[in-house]
Amino acid sequence: MHKLARLDHAHVWHPFTQMRDWLRSEPIVITSGLGAVLRDVRGREYLDANSSIWTNLHGHNHPKLNAALRKQLGKIAHSSALGFANEPAGLLAAKLVSMAGCRLTVDGRRADDDARPNRKSEIGNRELQKVFFSDDGSTAMEVALKLAYEFTRRARGPKTQPRFISLAGAYHGDTVGAVSLGHIDLFHKAHAGLLFKTDAVMSPYCYRCPFNRAKPERADARETRKCNWECVGKVEAKCAAARKRGNDYAAFVFEPLMQGAAGMIPQPAGWLKRVTDIARGHGALLVADEVMTGFGRTGGGESGKVRKRESERDATARLPTFPPAHFLTGSASQGVQPDFLALAKGLTGGYLPMAATLTTQAVFDAFLGEYAEFKTFFHGHSFTGNQLGAAAGLASLELLTSKASVTARTQLEENLRRELKSLWSLPNVGDVRQVGMVAGVELVHDWRTREPFALDERAGIRVCEAMVRRGVLTRPIGSVVVLMPPYCTTAAQVRRMVGALYDSVEEVLGARATTSGAR
Repeated sequence: MHKLARLDHAHVWHPFTQMRDWLRSEPIVITSGLGAVLRDVRGREYLDANSSIWTNLHGHNHPKLNAALRKQLGKIAHSSALGFANEPAGLLAAKLVSMAGCRLTVDGRRADDDARPNRKSEIGNRELQKVFFSDDGSTAMEVALKLAYEFTRRARGPKTQPRFISLAGAYHGDTVGAVSLGHIDLFHKAHAGLLFKTDAVMSPYCYRCPFNRAKPERADARETRKCNWECVGKVEAKCAAARKRGNDYAAFVFEPLMQGAAGMIPQPAGWLKRVTDIARGHGALLVADEVMTGFGRTGGGESGKVRKRESERDATARLPTFPPAHFLTGSASQGVQPDFLALAKGLTGGYLPMAATLTTQAVFDAFLGEYAEFKTFFHGHSFTGNQLGAAAGLASLELLTSKASVTARTQLEENLRRELKSLWSLPNVGDVRQVGMVAGVELVHDWRTREPFALDERAGIRVCEAMVRRGVLTRPIGSVVVLMPPYCTTAAQVRRMVGALYDSVEEVLGARATTSGAR
């Protein structure tokens, strides 16, 4: 065993990892990276198929990000935001406010306001104007939660007991407030005694929805679903019940377009707009958790095929259509304007831990007062507005809004969609779901029955272990294998990633592909 691996075994406790399993074998020790490629201490190369846990946007060792950090290091690495301002944090805050809800044209320019979806009706005085910097996705959500809680109490009266609603299977981070918003027993049950009560509402999980009358087909379940929007009705019923109790929800919390840690659950076209309109109509603030989905990751929103099928099914739910373009947030692609927007992961291009919570002038004003009134937002972090992180964030945003990046993301989205089609020939692939440059492949005993693998069968883990042997690194969510490559990933690299998944499913789960659609 390499000496660095021995040090890891001796001293490092890894997140979301059963350490007994970890200690049974020599870990891969990453020492360098370039683009979509990672190298370990023994010189072996791997493709980074999940962008280093969904953080890396532009590829490793990017020259522009490296240069931005070197330039900032020549000035200062960090100074406190408690009582002082700094140059890169102020510039980044202004850029984030500018990009919130921004849609990019094919040449990378910001579209005119008139071309943005439902500009007048959706945004009004809810423009995101203020930025609170923190450290990671959990803390960004914690900030949104605390702000929404106190804002609601100040708006409705101090005796109000604000209550929150989020989706079944939700994951919004690991701080106590963020965990309270989550509904994944495997992650959160052990901490139940620390948490406050929040309500869960049905997630639009078309593949396993009890209201979906469609039989299993070799296609994304969103395309073939047969239902009457019962999942939307559940949201309306929850909100109506809260109003009947005399305590409207303080906020509805959601991940736009795709729930990540829930198992890469995509939302059918029109769902998000419907449910946020309902929540808003019942007095709830909207909290968009775009820790995973932000910074262009969801592309144009949904695949054209899913959007087209949905429009044909229900013309009243038809979304605005635009020329090919990329949105920098998933909520913007659906014409939804949140009151709080949580950003992290890709904020610095995957270089440094940094997060931001964007909110409105109205929320900001509720915390204004004289010193002795103590209306201050009493929350903070030692590294809030860190200069190095902000410098990396500015460089990343400059890359994201360039014509080259928009073109590369469009091509990556199409390359991924094309390669993923081969997986439908595998009997153990139940559903292949893609939103932009995010894909989840759900493994089952047999696609005809949708019978799931039990967690102790470790189907997803074993497949990912087989992918490692083929030089591709990713991490499953239960029995769902995630592919979320950096934006610089080439067509050949995408083909290799999907090919490694294909071959690993055959190897580990034993079922051979059908003749039709085989690679």
